[in-house]
Amino acid sequence: MILNVHKAEFLGSAVNARGYPAHDLKEIAFVGRSNVGKSTLINSLVNRRNFARISSQPGRTQTINFYRVDQVCLVDLPGYGFAKVPASVRSSWRPMIEGYLTGRPNLAGVLHLVDARHAPTQDDQVMSLWLKEMDMPSVLIATKVDKISRGQYQKQARLIREALGREPLFFSSQTKEGREEILEIICRFAGLI
Repeated sequence: MILNVHKAEFLGSAVNARGYPAHDLKEIAFVGRSNVGKSTLINSLVNRRNFARISSQPGRTQTINFYRVDQVCLVDLPGYGFAKVPASVRSSWRPMIEGYLTGRPNLAGVLHLVDARHAPTQDDQVMSLWLKEMDMPSVLIATKVDKISRGQYQKQARLIREALGREPLFFSSQTKEGREEILEIICRFAGLI
């Protein structure tokens, strides 16, 4: 693997472009509904349990968080959809997320996360359509696959494919299924391979 995942550091948090870190690294954004596992995926990629802050309570990520991993920057965006936060906070996330996705020149690709256990939400469909319309390089990742049986894989993949029009890559933070493929995708988006 081209990335040295042991060479990782938190660069900072921001709520708008004034707070984004100044660097020339390619950035890979993680988007998905609240509690889908964006921070957990980042922790799994760098093999550190508490690198990105995680919680079982939806909506803990309330800022855009930037993590340098060797030659790329991973960007953890607040989740969309249901979250246990005031409506005013939730409504501020949309412009924050859209502002980053449409205005950040460093952005090289997006990892769109959905929960493998459930049908994609309307918000997932809107995000998928938006990424397609923006012609943004992206990959669909179905998380938490360790919580479904192997026999359900095809059924859930079909459900996701029918709702979003693309094939998901399955990922589990418990078993590390999909981890190497995701690292390779990140390197490809960043132009490292």
